[in-house]
Amino acid sequence: MSRRRILVINPNSNVTVTHGLEAALKPLDFADGPEIVCATLAEGPYGIESQADCDSVAMPLRRLIESDNTADAFVIACYSDPGLHVCREGTARPVFGIAECGVLTALTRAETFGVIAIAQRSIRRHIRYLRQMGLIDRLAGERPLNMSVAETAAGEGTLARMIEVGRALKEQDGAGAVVMGCAGMARLRMPLEQALGIPVVDPTQAAAAMALGAVVFKGQ
Repeated sequence: MSRRRILVINPNSNVTVTHGLEAALKPLDFADGPEIVCATLAEGPYGIESQADCDSVAMPLRRLIESDNTADAFVIACYSDPGLHVCREGTARPVFGIAECGVLTALTRAETFGVIAIAQRSIRRHIRYLRQMGLIDRLAGERPLNMSVAETAAGEGTLARMIEVGRALKEQDGAGAVVMGCAGMARLRMPLEQALGIPVVDPTQAAAAMALGAVVFKGQ
């Protein structure tokens, strides 16, 4: 019997981000569990940094999911959850968005949470999404790195800047947990948590863990 499969899709075309996802999800890829495969959406922009970028990948994501006959679940690995609802409409298999899963996971660890965004202009989009989820009252604050997706994925100064912003969320805003607001930050979860001393949630790991549970327990 072949292994069941979870497809994690990076909606931007930056393969460095995809490689970071692979490394972050490796601990969840058990030999006797579902295979976790990371893929890059070739049609996507190099970084998803605006509403226009989000909207541009919605239908390509749906087409990719509809054409895939091997995956038992899907994860959309972008903190804006682009195309999440239209993709869910296109398949009976579960589709997880990392922002939704990351926030819900943070709420299991703390009363309030903070978000590290890549840029100031991302925050309005994230706030609107939290209002739609009915969770805005649990947000302690959201602060930007003011870096690009590419810089967060590969830049040498990313961790230091994330620690600076994370400390402001903890000490000034009162966040009890921090969610990393970009899939490109995945490689830095552990050192950031060690520096801050509070739970730090990598939303892609959170979404993949939920997908893993959905696939393993399906039909049991």
